[in-house]
Amino acid sequence: MSDAEADSRTPAQIEADIRRRRDRLAETLDEIGVRVHPKTIADDAKAKVASTVDRTLGRAYVGVNRAVTDVRRQFVSPEGKPRLERIVPVALVVVGVTGLLTVQSRRRGK
Repeated sequence: MSDAEADSRTPAQIEADIRRRRDRLAETLDEIGVRVHPKTIADDAKAKVASTVDRTLGRAYVGVNRAVTDVRRQFVSPEGKPRLERIVPVALVVVGVTGLLTVQSRRRGK
């Protein structure tokens, strides 16, 4: 605003301008007060943590899903039939390891 415009304003216009500026300043101060309030800061921190956890869990889900899909491909043919040539050896190893662990735990118990 130029000096000529400022001088041509009426007292009512000046008062109205002061009220508008005061209202804007009050809104700004209220907003700052809300932003720096401990509850707001804590809520923002919680939201960031929740977002990080969600992203991490999402990545974990995708990783696990990919791993399960890869393992499934090893034991199931594309037609959906079990691949016995791969399942039987793994099952025998699992049974053998389980048997050894059972025998060892019984020996320790005596």
